[in-house]
Amino acid sequence: MSEVTVGVDIGTSSVKAVAADSDGNVVGSARIPHRFYVPTPGRFEHDANEAWRRGPEAAVGELAHTRPAGVSVAAMVPSLTAVDRGGVPVTPGLLYGDERGRHGQRAGHPAESGELLAFLRWTVGAAPDAAGYWPAQAVANHALAGEAVLDTTTAATAYPLFDWTGWDAEIAGDVGVRPDQLPKLAPTGFECGRVGGPDGPALGSGCIDAFAEQLVAGADEDGDVLVILGTTLIVWAVTSSDETVPDHYAIPHTAPGKTLVGGPSNAGGLFLNWVSDLVGDGEPPSDPGAVPVWAPFPRGERVPLNDPSRRAVLAGLDLTHGPGTVRRAAFEASGFVARRMLEATKVDARRIVATGGGTRVDQWVQALADATGLPVDCVAVPEGGALGSAWLARIAAGLEEPTAMTEGRRWARTGRRVEPDARWSSAVAARYDEFLDLTGLRLPS
Repeated sequence: MSEVTVGVDIGTSSVKAVAADSDGNVVGSARIPHRFYVPTPGRFEHDANEAWRRGPEAAVGELAHTRPAGVSVAAMVPSLTAVDRGGVPVTPGLLYGDERGRHGQRAGHPAESGELLAFLRWTVGAAPDAAGYWPAQAVANHALAGEAVLDTTTAATAYPLFDWTGWDAEIAGDVGVRPDQLPKLAPTGFECGRVGGPDGPALGSGCIDAFAEQLVAGADEDGDVLVILGTTLIVWAVTSSDETVPDHYAIPHTAPGKTLVGGPSNAGGLFLNWVSDLVGDGEPPSDPGAVPVWAPFPRGERVPLNDPSRRAVLAGLDLTHGPGTVRRAAFEASGFVARRMLEATKVDARRIVATGGGTRVDQWVQALADATGLPVDCVAVPEGGALGSAWLARIAAGLEEPTAMTEGRRWARTGRRVEPDARWSSAVAARYDEFLDLTGLRLPS
């Protein structure tokens, strides 16, 4: 039996897939680009047919030569589209932070804000005769194996529609949906079908992208900080404390007795790419003291502000600043967001474990180290969401025990370490102070 498995990660701007052997060595990879759309400042969506259905099919097809024993798909949360009887999306694929997920409710953790339920209400209104209403993972699973299945970890972000045992029929009915129009549910890591037919590889039920990243990153000890440098910036401080942190998320770590505290920010690749598109290329600045300061919120901010109405500000810009300097300021702002989250959590951070495509961007990684004053260990495989999914595919294929979720850490490897640049430390610290005033994020003394 083949020991290769394929993990798929539906991201904001592409579908990434890796084929990994039993030791976590990548033996094949694929990337299928797709577009995201911002039709108005408050909206954020995919062409769900392109990104959630055809993209995973194409990525798995490109890796079919590895003859995988299993496949599993991760995706961002929350997401939702309406589908016809063939499982083809008929409405836009709504993405996290879209204003159609608010409807007067407080922004924040999707399981607390009811974002998915609000997505469902809008989507039913847009397509009341649809055959189903599915998140991205379920669309992909149906495309690959003919069954719309959602894992229970992802379903948990749909609370109160998901009541921890199944879909709540009364709440579904209140928005005009029958439970059978929602995906079937299966535990995370369980087999839910066969890709391409009964003789194909086992298909895992899927999971959340950030959960998959965590499985194989190796940030498992108190003082480790997992930072996902993706379209969204996600910061998770590892701690044994159960102390709550206002306006931050706290979720169980897969490591026993550990908790992850922090959450997502919009100061990730979406913001950085927007700045790069605005200013173009340019040489990075040589003077540590000659850099302006960004408030990095062109589409609002998630943790800790939970304020979709915030907008970006560039302070201290003068005629000596060129594109490279403005870009350095953007990278620093992303690092400042991470630093502020760590200060709020009060975790005694000792190192950052960075994963995601942004680990390939040297300026981003260096600015993260400079802004936080912490060494940054970049994982060897940046496509952590796909690699973690490949680990879950091993469980679905029977190559690992169902209880082996946490053993994904044996695939964790560091590719390189980036240390803070002492020459920049005092100037960056001064700009961090400006950042706190500019954004109103200064913590109470």
